[in-house]
Amino acid sequence: MEWWQALILGIVQGLTEFLPVSSSGHLMLVRDLIGADGEGFLDFTVAVHFATVVSTIVVFRKPILTLLKGLFRFQYNDETDYICKILVSMIPVGIVGLCFKDKVEALFGTGIGVVGVCLLVTAFLLVLSDVLTSRVKYRNNYRNGISYWQALLVGLGQAFAVAPGLSRSGTTIATGLVSGVRRDSMAQFSFLMVLIPIVGEQMLDLLKMMSPASQTAAGSAGALAIAVGAAAAFVSGLAACRLMIAVVRKARLGWFALYCAVVGLAVLIFNGLA
Repeated sequence: MEWWQALILGIVQGLTEFLPVSSSGHLMLVRDLIGADGEGFLDFTVAVHFATVVSTIVVFRKPILTLLKGLFRFQYNDETDYICKILVSMIPVGIVGLCFKDKVEALFGTGIGVVGVCLLVTAFLLVLSDVLTSRVKYRNNYRNGISYWQALLVGLGQAFAVAPGLSRSGTTIATGLVSGVRRDSMAQFSFLMVLIPIVGEQMLDLLKMMSPASQTAAGSAGALAIAVGAAAAFVSGLAACRLMIAVVRKARLGWFALYCAVVGLAVLIFNGLA
């Protein structure tokens, strides 16, 4: 992989990780468009995903420190309640990771057709969330703005979003809004809930990359490509994360739905003609 291809893919990863348009789907599409070598692409994906996780931690460093301080008071306070709800949201994706990991990984080798379908599903979910939240006045008095059952529903959305083209942020935010979580509460919860499972998954993947039985990062995608891609993903991820927080709190998601629908239809059309 050339350094300029890594730069483009890193920027795409950072922007689309937080915007509700599917980072995995866009990485696959852009990789094919710019002709990036598929060899070592999995190692590259692990690196740029880890970079966006770090950008999330940077953006939410103050809430994370507050949660940790509250947790180590060893009492059931607001911080402990919030962490427990995050743990509940992790149950569905944990089940998928343990029981269906091979089937999920197989989806990434089925071609870009599945990306097009999943982008259309993402568009539908975003429109649905806008329509329902604009018509229904929710009275959510749950502690921290979200209940345990709502956290579980949002976790189910995250579990389905492992498919390429189905946006994690779009699916979780839409699920939360439809179930009655306030916009301001959902903006933060959507990003914090994914930290633990993604950090755990990325650490395992990094260990596999560095193991003697596997190709090293430098020997596959190339050390320069991985470094450039990770740096680009981190910087663009900082901007996209802050933007998405503002969008969820104040704006509608319909424009992202339109984008996903257009790209999804284009992918299906061109995939059918290919």
